[in-house]
Amino acid sequence: MQNNRNYFIAIALSVVIVLAWQFFYMNPRIEAQRKAQEIQIAQQQAQTEQQTTAPAATADGTLPATGAANPAASREAAVAKTARVAIETQDLIGSINLTGARFDDLKLQKYRETVDPTSPLVTLLNPAETPNAYFTELGFIAGENAGSVPGPNTVWTAPANAKLTETTPVTLTYTNEAGLTFTRTIAVDEHYMFTVEDKIMNNGAASASIAAYGRVTRYNKPSTPSIFVLHEGFLGVLGAEGSLVEHKYSDIEEEAVANPKATGGWLGITDKYWATSLIPQQSLPYESRFTHFTDGQPRFQADFKNDAVSIPAGQSTTVKTLIFAGAKQVPVIDSYEASLGIPKFDLMIDWGWFYFITKPMFKMMDYFYHLVGNFGVAILLTTIVVKLIFFPLANKQYASMANMKRVQPKLEELKTKYADDRMGLQQAMMALYKEEKINPVAGCWPVLLQIPVFFALYKVIYVTIEMRHAPFFGWIQDLSAPDPTTFLNLFGLLPFEAPTFLHLGIWPIIMGITMWLQMRMNPTPPDPTQAMLFNWMPVIFTFMLGSFPAGLVIYWAWNNTLSVLQQSLIMKRHGVEIELFKNIGKMFRRKPAQTK
Repeated sequence: MQNNRNYFIAIALSVVIVLAWQFFYMNPRIEAQRKAQEIQIAQQQAQTEQQTTAPAATADGTLPATGAANPAASREAAVAKTARVAIETQDLIGSINLTGARFDDLKLQKYRETVDPTSPLVTLLNPAETPNAYFTELGFIAGENAGSVPGPNTVWTAPANAKLTETTPVTLTYTNEAGLTFTRTIAVDEHYMFTVEDKIMNNGAASASIAAYGRVTRYNKPSTPSIFVLHEGFLGVLGAEGSLVEHKYSDIEEEAVANPKATGGWLGITDKYWATSLIPQQSLPYESRFTHFTDGQPRFQADFKNDAVSIPAGQSTTVKTLIFAGAKQVPVIDSYEASLGIPKFDLMIDWGWFYFITKPMFKMMDYFYHLVGNFGVAILLTTIVVKLIFFPLANKQYASMANMKRVQPKLEELKTKYADDRMGLQQAMMALYKEEKINPVAGCWPVLLQIPVFFALYKVIYVTIEMRHAPFFGWIQDLSAPDPTTFLNLFGLLPFEAPTFLHLGIWPIIMGITMWLQMRMNPTPPDPTQAMLFNWMPVIFTFMLGSFPAGLVIYWAWNNTLSVLQQSLIMKRHGVEIELFKNIGKMFRRKPAQTK
């Protein structure tokens, strides 16, 4: 049947892009990244004894490097090594390193590494002495008569027992030999935004010139391989009217990117759920770049440098910079964009090509979540709303399928009549469609138009942190992870783990059954190739979706169930017999032997 062929094509198109990476990209990428990490660790170990702490920023505008990492150094020892100011808010805990006034010790209070509530807190930032160092730092580049300005090795002075909280900012000070006094006031809100205000007072005898810089530095890439539906690496909106700029780690390893001078915007490094970004003072022009350094300690770095300013003797200037370091919660990110005037800050979350669908879908799902308190139920309710929105299109789709089924006997007569005349058969079929007012491709277009919705939902479930460790019911404790059960160990009854490529949980099986039932709503195509595809597609998709997020599999199973009910009602309204059980019976009926 023409309509069946179109239906198969539409279904295949809706998932082929999502599935391709699983088999042709994911496994080779994992292996390549593992080998690259082994080489990188070996290089770091070989370089450790040769590296020393790098000098401060230079007058020609070169940003300072960092010291070497010690592969054997523990995080606790590195934190305890230097004087610090404690950080403690409702969402963050850690400290600021007074050497460099560096943010290099930060954990997220509301997020843990696994679904186990006793597992360690998620660690975002780490000291430079550790192999997986990840930190952000603000400093200055010395110009004429500036002397030794604050850089990575500068030891700032803080009040005794100072602690940074939502209600208690911290003030750091440093005075150099040229008579410049730097007063840094650091504040933090209840979430993840730090405000750093630097006042530079020139108490010297001559005018001094300095330029502010900021950087986010990371030694290692994420351990999980990147996939095409998610960007991890460098990103930013450079300029008040700029567009989102994204660069993968591998791209920057090949070639650094020097961005055009801009005023306004932001830049940083993002992971799937976390990010660290710098928001320069929106009124000051700056240069920025995304780089990978191999001098000394190999590292990735996103940095910016303001134009140099001159501070006359006896006068002062102030520079204000924001630092975001934390979880990419949608309402929090959106609130920063609105309240702080950060252009397109919501694009820090990878909404993808279908932004105009993906974000509204999340908003709808989040609304239902706050209504019912369960993201799994929110997915089910969102599916119903999507079904209602697409009901007119689906009505045309199923009406077309019903009409095609109604004229099936006439089509069989035409096939017999024009058995040896393919052109004549096509013309007769077109004439029949015209007489019966049937559009044979009407059943395909509605499915194609729903493909972006499928990808949008996939993005929401896979990318948004709100889905991370979000439970459903029973054994599903993380909608963003695959169904943890598998039939090979009788869904957890047997004490062993199944191989990943054979992992097949309860929900993927439920999804496969609903897909199989949906396809049985239509007769098996007479063409042997189409019939084989018709029979095996649910099985193939069941295994393929076994490694997909449970939330997406639950959506698909529920969507299939609603489609079966919807198609049944439409077929009944058009007077077409529902042959679900008849078609199922034909599968198990022995075919008569063909006579020679």
